[in-house]
Amino acid sequence: YKKKNSYYNHRFIRIIDFISYEDMIGAYPKLTINKLIKIESETKRYYPVGDMATHIVGYVGRSNKRDNSKDDVVEKVGVVGRTGLEKQYNSVLQGQLGYRIVKVSATNKEVAQLEKKEPLEDQNLILNIDLRLQKKINELFKDQSGVAVVMNVNGDVLAAVSYPSYDPNLFVGGISSADWKALIDDFNHPFTNKIVSGLYPPGSTIKMGMALAFSKSGKASLDRAEHCRGYIKIGKNSHKFRCWSRWGHGTVPLRKAIRESCDVYFYNKSLKVGINDMSKYLNEFGLGVKTGIDLPRERAGIIPNKEWKMRRYKQPWYLGETIIASIGQGYDLVSPMQLARYTAFLATKKLPTPHLAHKIAGKVVEPKYKNIEVNDYFLDTIRKGMYDVCNAPRGTAHRTMSHLPILVAGKTGTSQVVSIPQSEKRRMKESQMEYYSRSHALFTSYAPFNHPKFVVTVLVEHGGHGGSTSGPIAAEIYKWMFKKGYFKDEIKITPKK
Repeated sequence: YKKKNSYYNHRFIRIIDFISYEDMIGAYPKLTINKLIKIESETKRYYPVGDMATHIVGYVGRSNKRDNSKDDVVEKVGVVGRTGLEKQYNSVLQGQLGYRIVKVSATNKEVAQLEKKEPLEDQNLILNIDLRLQKKINELFKDQSGVAVVMNVNGDVLAAVSYPSYDPNLFVGGISSADWKALIDDFNHPFTNKIVSGLYPPGSTIKMGMALAFSKSGKASLDRAEHCRGYIKIGKNSHKFRCWSRWGHGTVPLRKAIRESCDVYFYNKSLKVGINDMSKYLNEFGLGVKTGIDLPRERAGIIPNKEWKMRRYKQPWYLGETIIASIGQGYDLVSPMQLARYTAFLATKKLPTPHLAHKIAGKVVEPKYKNIEVNDYFLDTIRKGMYDVCNAPRGTAHRTMSHLPILVAGKTGTSQVVSIPQSEKRRMKESQMEYYSRSHALFTSYAPFNHPKFVVTVLVEHGGHGGSTSGPIAAEIYKWMFKKGYFKDEIKITPKK
């Protein structure tokens, strides 16, 4: 509706944001009679895949005064990216304004056009995402809650699912109060982008990086095996820190420590190295730092050290905290995308920058990565340990991964949600605990083992042990990828001892 009926006024007040064509067609003849009323055709964003990729794509919403004050294009377009790629690449997707400078008469009639600049239409954003794979992973989660990331080792993200999700179309025209309440009351947090904003203790998936941190510190030799009798004792009161295996693992060299996930191996070495060096090198390997992925609201997580605890809690660091940090518990928090990136580093010695965009306005996004220097012999031993996890009879993911048509190297992990006295763990199964008290289940992996191409990382919230819940989902992902030709010309060759 025109703000003021005057020759010199061109401004209209928006009365109704959006009316569908069906609702508009009946009233159109009457409304167009009044020259003070202007009706404009307007496009409306529609997301055809619904909730399948919401946490990647995001959604747009009506712009407000704050948005408009920052960007003239946003003010004109009237919508702005609120989350996901819609927010990250808003300036690309919205285009650029054009303009006309005209000469007018005393009655505000256009006489001549003096200058004109055509608007730059919104530019295409082409993603690395395989929508078929994205759909398959959504189906695999069913009633479970969690995250899955499939990534090329160079950083191309092929699929990334945060589950449960929500339909972004609800927000385009304004969400109803009932739909809003249903979403915010969901204890599984559909609004949280767990891919980059969800933070979880990494559990035993940290052990490969921890071993390399021990090596780089120069304070603990990975050539030296440790003896595991099921626990270690420290302190004046001889407090016991137990291994997950009640009876112990006996003599444990590095490869066995990874294969059977022996906690005592890492307890002993951590006491020689200390938390500061552990933290320093784990950061270098991509844990506890942002990945640089092209998504907003990424969180860095925590790989603690003495200074961090003093700054955060005004308390000194205790030796027992070093011990539990060595197996990915305590203060340790990382995102699933960090785990995927870290796994790509373990596979290639290169730490990639994950990216969803393949082409931006016709320009290909080139992979970026950092070369990380580590001892090749120990890294090779760690990789063989990860191979054993999936293929050796005593490997923690042997049951779910050994039958696959390609060789996978991986690591299971159990991410504790609540603190459980070690004496209770022996008498209590995860399935006997209340759902929201159960541990998260992790599995991170790469394939093919002989020359890595892809990383698959899966986290099932409150899923218990990684080999029993997240492992099977990863196995189904690998099967699907094999059928679709992702591993074309790959031969399953067992590595030398």
